[in-house]
Amino acid sequence: MASDLVMVAFGYHGEAFHGSQIQPDVKTVQGALIQALRRLTWWSEDCLEMASRTDAGVDVRMNLATIRLPAGLTSTLDPSIISQTLNDHTPEDMVVWRTAFVPQATCCRFAESRTYLYRTEMIPDCPSDVDIEKFTKACAMVEGEHDFSNFCRPDVKRSPIRTISSCQPWLSSDGRVIGFSITGESFLWNQIRRIASAFNRIVTGDSTLDDFREALDQPEKRIDLGRAPADGLVLWSIQHSAFGTHSSAPPDASGSTSPPDNRRARIRWLSLTRLENSAMLEREWVNLLNRT
Repeated sequence: MASDLVMVAFGYHGEAFHGSQIQPDVKTVQGALIQALRRLTWWSEDCLEMASRTDAGVDVRMNLATIRLPAGLTSTLDPSIISQTLNDHTPEDMVVWRTAFVPQATCCRFAESRTYLYRTEMIPDCPSDVDIEKFTKACAMVEGEHDFSNFCRPDVKRSPIRTISSCQPWLSSDGRVIGFSITGESFLWNQIRRIASAFNRIVTGDSTLDDFREALDQPEKRIDLGRAPADGLVLWSIQHSAFGTHSSAPPDASGSTSPPDNRRARIRWLSLTRLENSAMLEREWVNLLNRT
């Protein structure tokens, strides 16, 4: 049954935007979507809601948004045409790769799960020979329900308790630790970047697995294990009951280069990794667009 509420899956290159939430006088993801809807005369107050917020520099393969379109529009346009039309009016750094009609009461923020990737080897002092056994143990410690007060920006309006359903090393084809994938229903502000920093401290020897366990098990004791850079983080996928299921598996990492030991070479390599991440997203979007 056609509805005037649609859900769109879209992605964007994080470096092109000052975060997802609208801000005055800067380019944001929400601002770009609003501008497109205004140009199309599809805009109305509170017609747009996004499933996940992202900071400046965070890449996104898949976010979700619901858009309440003018009455009758969905009876004349099929979902693929809506996607194409939105793409004609949004920046090249952003792509809408699927649209679906959804029930009127659908809330895109009530997703079943969100999966992120973090490329820990992009942290400047990450060693080139990460101890995979130690890294895997750290990932396993995150799984389950925890109070993540030591791994988020304090917010009295939100509970720091979150459940992580999966946290796994992200490996290259030759077994090199690239980073990790992490899945949960929802996450706190800076939670994944702080977990990434803790993982990196463990493999560099600056912290131990016991230090990490203490930070998880004693949330009332302030323990700061740092915050990793935004550019290593990717919002990879969102599972929502109104949108169907799709793969959340990490991508083929055969195109990712290994970090060099030389300090100056590593600086150039970090620039290369940003290009690799951009290319990874573009490949994913091409494949996703070809399926719709």
